[in-house]
Amino acid sequence: MNEFQLCPRFEEAMKIISQRWTGLIIYEMMHSGTQRFSEIEASLPISGRVLSERLKDLEQAGIIRREVFPETPVRIEYSLTEKGQALKPVLKSIEAWAFNWVTIDEK
Repeated sequence: MNEFQLCPRFEEAMKIISQRWTGLIIYEMMHSGTQRFSEIEASLPISGRVLSERLKDLEQAGIIRREVFPETPVRIEYSLTEKGQALKPVLKSIEAWAFNWVTIDEK
């Protein structure tokens, strides 16, 4: 019997994007541009610990750039890299699909 295999690159991309909160972090940065940690944290219902982990993962994946400014106090800003910017059409497509097909039960 032949076993179905996805393209390894597609599988890796889905691992990155499907991590909890990752898509929303990228989406937020797509709309708000360069931000400090506290700004991202304030805009999403996510704990600081999880946000820190996701930002590190996204930085390792080359999707987010972390820039440290040697000031007092130290200023750190996060922005999307070219690789991260390339996700815009993907997330816009998901946004359009969700608008047309996803319903939310309001309680």
